[in-house]
Amino acid sequence: MKVTRLVMMVMPFALASMVLAQAPGPPPVDAAQKKQAIESLSKLLKENYIFPDVAEKTGEFLQKQLASGAYDKADNAADLAQALTKDLQAVAKDRHLRVGVRPPDEKPVADDSPEARERQKREMRRTNFGFEKVEVLPGNIGYLDLRGFMTPQIAGDTAVAAMTFLGNCDALIFDLRNNGGGEPAMIQLLSTYLFAEPTHLNDLYWRKGDKRDQFWTLPYAPGPSLVQVPVYVLTSSHTFSAAEEFTNNLKVLKRATVVGETTGGGANPGEGFPFDPFFRAFVPTGRAINPTTGTNWEGTGVEPDVKVPETEALAVARMEALKALKAKSEDPQDRARYDWSIEALEAAASPATFTAKELASFAGTYGPRKVWIEDGKLVQQREGRSKVALIPMTGTTFAAQGVDYVRFTFVKDEKGKVSKVVLSYDDGNRSEDAKTK
Repeated sequence: MKVTRLVMMVMPFALASMVLAQAPGPPPVDAAQKKQAIESLSKLLKENYIFPDVAEKTGEFLQKQLASGAYDKADNAADLAQALTKDLQAVAKDRHLRVGVRPPDEKPVADDSPEARERQKREMRRTNFGFEKVEVLPGNIGYLDLRGFMTPQIAGDTAVAAMTFLGNCDALIFDLRNNGGGEPAMIQLLSTYLFAEPTHLNDLYWRKGDKRDQFWTLPYAPGPSLVQVPVYVLTSSHTFSAAEEFTNNLKVLKRATVVGETTGGGANPGEGFPFDPFFRAFVPTGRAINPTTGTNWEGTGVEPDVKVPETEALAVARMEALKALKAKSEDPQDRARYDWSIEALEAAASPATFTAKELASFAGTYGPRKVWIEDGKLVQQREGRSKVALIPMTGTTFAAQGVDYVRFTFVKDEKGKVSKVVLSYDDGNRSEDAKTK
């Protein structure tokens, strides 16, 4: 993958690992090679790392570790890279800083060459440029599961298609729980859909040249605007780097509610440097500076507005969105539909359970439909139509699997026996069928 100084995740090492997995094994390293590698790495840090004083201290620590025999057991390149990464991060407290093994067939191709661009595009395309899932959830809530912020020069068409698909939603959820970072340019593109006016998102300061680059929303993004749509961002402890920037930008600008866990805490962008026949290092050469707070999330992560385990973040964000939309709406039918979706989420959080005998009490014929038990589940079928499994919601109400607009409530008579089934629809209509046998 192309490595630029604006890349805010350690993708080069992921690709290197893929190549090495197919190789016979990491090359061995002797004492002389270890000494040379650590000297080269120390020099590289001193010349490029964003904090010169930390680079000096880190290099000295690596030399002491070598002299003490700390790396004696690392007899191959992969083990030494792992040991060096551990020590680098322990001293510098920078999770971006790491060492990896160079692929044995790595070619010195310029980053902007046609060959490099085509290789980068092929790698990104295999993961659909990070766009894992795009859908509209019940309640007209848009959902985007984004696994990486790829360069818009390659991933822009996919990004625009995703945002256009979500253009009619009433609320929008960005799921970054499995997002390890990427490029600020994609952050600019996606953020442009969310702001009406030019908005200053973030700055990156670079040691080389002592300069500061500003990142604003773009003048234009194809497709519908989502300026009025409430936004939610889902996070986990694995949310990292550029994914943290996107989260932090929207949180500081009060444009999104962050739901989930505190993020990983990596705010120093950089680039990959080969420094030895066997190794390359990702070295942060810059640092993020939020234009509003003057700070960043390095070492601390981004704190969520609603702190919940990552496994619960989507359900919580959906509930927050539905309740907010209902509170804002003055249309009775819309409010009823939001209630409908809220009830489904509540039921999913603590679904009703039944014994076999209790389930059997619902079986029977109700007008044109039959209800029976199949493989331990309640199933219903109307004449001339496909059978549908019934999913428990409450003690008497079931949802139709795969059919969100209707629910079945079984009603008991004064003797406690089921006498009819009432069908409720999301538009407020109802119908019922008496139990005939």
